[in-house]
Amino acid sequence: MNKEEYQKLVKDYTPKEKKLENALIAFVSGGSVGLIGAIIYTILLNFDIQSKTANIWTIIILIFLASLATSLCFFDKWVNKARCGLIVPITGFAHSVTSSALDYKKDGLITGLGSNIFKLAGSVIIYGVISAYVLTIIGVIFNVKF
Repeated sequence: MNKEEYQKLVKDYTPKEKKLENALIAFVSGGSVGLIGAIIYTILLNFDIQSKTANIWTIIILIFLASLATSLCFFDKWVNKARCGLIVPITGFAHSVTSSALDYKKDGLITGLGSNIFKLAGSVIIYGVISAYVLTIIGVIFNVKF
């Protein structure tokens, strides 16, 4: 078997990616997370909580629910079905931190949990800080308020 025949064989047996289907599933599942957040926010506003405080509590509740689902081993199963729709919002960030904490808790508080809790989320944090820094400089230079 030569190289071209082998490449054709690999191409024939490689599963085809369903990009449109995956995008639609991610869109619907991510939108569902947004809808759940909007429902929580509306419920909090009905309890006469100020808008800024309701925003904060909505985020805290979504983080708590994602962390709880991760610790109860539901989140990974949901991600297999929902694709990036659950990973991209704040629920994905909470999942990455919680799963790292659960994976390394056996190694102790300092060398396990403390040194590895942001292993997956560290890049998100660093690039978030860098982009905030750059946007702040742009805002100061051009007198733009974000």
